[in-house]
Amino acid sequence: MVLAPFSGGQLKYGVEKGPDFLLKHGLEKDLVELGWDVTITEPLKGKNLADSNDADSEFPTVKKPTLVGETTHLINQTITDSLKDDKFILTLGGDHSIAMGSISAVLEKYDDLCLLWIDAHADINTVESTESGNLHGCPVSFLMGVNPPDKIPKSLSWIKGNLKPNRIAYIGLRDVDEGEKKILKENNIKAFSMYHIDRFGINKVIEMALQAINPTGKSPLMCSFDVDAIDPLYVPATGTPVRGGLTLREGLFLTERLAETGNLVALDVVECNPDLAQNETHVLDTISAGCAIARCALGETLL
Repeated sequence: MVLAPFSGGQLKYGVEKGPDFLLKHGLEKDLVELGWDVTITEPLKGKNLADSNDADSEFPTVKKPTLVGETTHLINQTITDSLKDDKFILTLGGDHSIAMGSISAVLEKYDDLCLLWIDAHADINTVESTESGNLHGCPVSFLMGVNPPDKIPKSLSWIKGNLKPNRIAYIGLRDVDEGEKKILKENNIKAFSMYHIDRFGINKVIEMALQAINPTGKSPLMCSFDVDAIDPLYVPATGTPVRGGLTLREGLFLTERLAETGNLVALDVVECNPDLAQNETHVLDTISAGCAIARCALGETLL
């Protein structure tokens, strides 16, 4: 288990508390009871990254590129070391920019890796297309290498950009920027919005996504799960909630189905922000959902 308590990919503080709240809710104990030998690593602990918080004058369209680059590189290095022992990697964020570190490391281990990005947002904005400048909305563009080389901040140039467009699929989209829609279409990336889930049902959508990115059914699989994919009725304490999302059961069923494939090698759970809760019930609902996502991905079933 890799803890990535980081909030620098966006402007709402509190999301860095997510990993600690997930652990306090009993996630480690739950995974041990499921039969896992849990080791916790903290790549950011004791690191003084505050001085890297300044904007990069060369790239004024994005916020905190130096901080994000240095932080995600530390996460990448820790996961790379863990993967030498063929460990399952569960990364707890933090905002979704941490996926630059986690996914890039897993891609180095498995060059045929397939990725499911579960999110209300596509997070594939480039340095040029981003409207907010928040880098938690850009990780996929760096992982896929769609930013022009001269548009990549030096601090993020370590990312190889070797995620293939036919190896990623989205589930749960419902808030996609115009620039992102263009990138998705130009790269023929499989993207399933809430429309597709309403039309076909969650199981069919999962099957279509897996068939698209892993047609042989033999390649390793990673899931990067932003809790805002689930409707804020069930997960209210998150930074960019969008109504009309997955039900809690749909979200848990999704990770149960991924566990059933036997191919899942890594999971991110990100964007739990206790500070955005209006009351203790909202905190409990969000954190318990984050823990349940992880447990289902690692083998918990209803019977």
